[in-house]
Amino acid sequence: MLNEFKTFIARGNVMDLAVGVIIGGAFGLIVNSLVNDIVMPIVGVIFGGFDFSNYFIPLSSSVTATSLAAAREQGAVFAYGNFITVVINFMILAWIIFLMVKGVNKLRASVERQEKKEEAAAPPPADIQLLTEIRDLLKTK
Repeated sequence: MLNEFKTFIARGNVMDLAVGVIIGGAFGLIVNSLVNDIVMPIVGVIFGGFDFSNYFIPLSSSVTATSLAAAREQGAVFAYGNFITVVINFMILAWIIFLMVKGVNKLRASVERQEKKEEAAAPPPADIQLLTEIRDLLKTK
């Protein structure tokens, strides 16, 4: 069983997935900071200086706090402002991933075009050249 486990772990797909998850987690933190520290303050200024993260509706009469963190300690809340922030996070992340995939696809297509040019420019193998010469000689007779 240990050898099977080693084989499973050594496969490229498992390692690629592990790297993707780790980079994705770090990338998520970067996007979260981008949204919370850069985008949301600008959106707040545009829309009159408010902060989406503290927008909530209390679902219990015992909730009297004005900040989301304090309100959650007092009882159940409908945190729609936090949801808006998470949706904006997702949209930014999706846009960045779209641009990355688009760039990689463009690079991949460029490499494939270059490979096709190299294949077309390479002379045919010797046996194909010989057969071509024989064909051409037979045509002239």
